[in-house]
Amino acid sequence: MQQNYTIDRNGLDVSTIEHRTSRHSLPKLSVENLSKVYVGKGKQPVTALQDININIFARELICLVGTSGCGKSTLLNIIAGLLPPSTGNVLVDGRCITGRPGSDRGMVFQGYTLYPWLTVAQNIAFGLQFQQMTKAAERDRVGYFLNVVGLEKFAHSYPKQLSGGMKQRVAIARALANEPAMLLMDEPFGALDAQTKEQMQEFLLELWEKTHVTVLMITHDVEEAIYLSERIYLLEAGLVKAEIPVCLPAHRELDLKLSAEFVDIKRQVINLMSQHY
Repeated sequence: MQQNYTIDRNGLDVSTIEHRTSRHSLPKLSVENLSKVYVGKGKQPVTALQDININIFARELICLVGTSGCGKSTLLNIIAGLLPPSTGNVLVDGRCITGRPGSDRGMVFQGYTLYPWLTVAQNIAFGLQFQQMTKAAERDRVGYFLNVVGLEKFAHSYPKQLSGGMKQRVAIARALANEPAMLLMDEPFGALDAQTKEQMQEFLLELWEKTHVTVLMITHDVEEAIYLSERIYLLEAGLVKAEIPVCLPAHRELDLKLSAEFVDIKRQVINLMSQHY
């Protein structure tokens, strides 16, 4: 059974949480009673996800956390429309998605997935060619997002000329250029070195504050999840084990990771991860 936790300096208080965004408005994303079972020919069925229920509201930045093999990527791929669920529904703005990718969900992968033969500007513009936009409108939108991610000077560069962090900025800009209802991120900073990873975490928070985009991100990095998110969903063995609010200041600097409040939340999240069903 999924549990809700209020975390404070005095320990772990198990209680019902009324999150500040859990108002009467419709969630931006709802996952309802979702399960995924893989059935191989002549093999026993494997349950990857079971009875998943989560709600994400507009302008939230939420992280899914769990160890390798817990079902994080499977869930994100179902939400993105890359995999069909076995049972249950995924709704965006109250509309049930039909199991295929849509422009309402922008996806950012760990491995950049840029087209090496296209420039930075052309990569950002790639999805726009399928929309009915004038060339002038397309140039304006690409220019806007080049500015948002701080890569105006690299518009005509190719991916091979960029650092890992810069490539991921391009991938994020390309996803945002289609103006999705929400941004889905699959361990986007997992391949980066520690310093670049922290820089990208700061960048993501700044971008989120600028654009107000709703973000669902998966990570196995507990520190990253606490630093970035307003709430954490903890997955274990295909189940949502807990929903954890992150009661830290809205505007965050990297030195927050050294604070007693941050360390307490980290310790208690790790303790939850070690408590098996």
